[in-house]
Amino acid sequence: MWGVNGLRPGLAIAFIVVLVDQVTKLWAERALTLYAPVEITSFFNLSLVYNPGAAFSFLSTAGGWQRWLLSGIALGVSLLIVFWLARLPRQLWLSVTSLGLVLGGAVGNLADRVRLGQVVDFLDFHYAGLHWPAFNVADAAITVGAVCLIIATFTEHCPQDRETRS
Repeated sequence: MWGVNGLRPGLAIAFIVVLVDQVTKLWAERALTLYAPVEITSFFNLSLVYNPGAAFSFLSTAGGWQRWLLSGIALGVSLLIVFWLARLPRQLWLSVTSLGLVLGGAVGNLADRVRLGQVVDFLDFHYAGLHWPAFNVADAAITVGAVCLIIATFTEHCPQDRETRS
């Protein structure tokens, strides 16, 4: 079970994402002041903010119930990904990597919701006074993983598929 499917490498990638995400968030909470951006370049700041909602602050002004809804969704998606990885052939490395990234991001943000009731964001990109919503390592992993999973859908083929087409 551990050797032929994508579970072990997918979980390893997820573990690395969660570790980097949580370490950088703890650093941001200790090193940065809330809502006080630190300019790194002309287009990038470090700026500590807390987001009780989802992407782009969706549901951020809800009365607190969103914490449990978003936590439940993250937990459900995480379990689904673990089952998916267990059934996915290890040879489909882009799919395995993509799912590991999404899983790690989901668990990283879930850890924040459980610990704080909200997600720590601190990466702030901007141009000409327009700011992209602040995000974190977990958000980046989810985004990159989702894009790569779409690419994998069109480029990777299950080994059994090749045998049936021959």
